[in-house]
Parts: sequence; C-alpha cells; structure tokens
Amino acid sequence: MNTLQRTLFKILPRSWFAAIKAESREWMVRCRCGYARSLWEAGGTRGKNAGTAHWLTRCPRCGKRSWHTISRTASSNQPPPGA
Repeated sequence: MNTLQRTLFKILPRSWFAAIKAESREWMVRCRCGYARSLWEAGGTRGKNAGTAHWLTRCPRCGKRSWHTISRTASSNQPPPGA
C-alpha cells in the first residue's frame, strides 16, 4: 500500500476501506502497449466514480511515459453503486 492507501486504512471505518479497495480493484490502468493492471495495484483509489480518467505515468512493461487510461473492467458494465 502507498501512503494514500495507508492513510485511508487508518482513518476510515474498516467497511468503508474494504468497499473502496474492492471498487479500486475493478478499475484498470491501461497503457498503449497493452499492459493493464488494477488501479489499486498501481497505488490509486477510486470510489463511487464513473467515466474514464487518464494518468500521465511510466509503464512498468514498456518503460515509456505516456497517458494511461483508467476505466472500469469490461466485466462490470454497470454504474458504480450509489451513482
């Protein structure tokens, strides 16, 4: 866990933290080279969000710094709970 994730773990009730962690694992960070990993593994969090976001970051596989697309996994076509 990175600093943000550890801070959320310390200040949020366990059930809220578990919900944010579970939802963050449903979001994928994708590079143009095809490499994808969960947002949680990349050190991010996303809770009760919709749409697509972008991160300017370095890809662990190709090593290039580019805009990575953050989107929900294809298996979950429904909007986030509470949206």
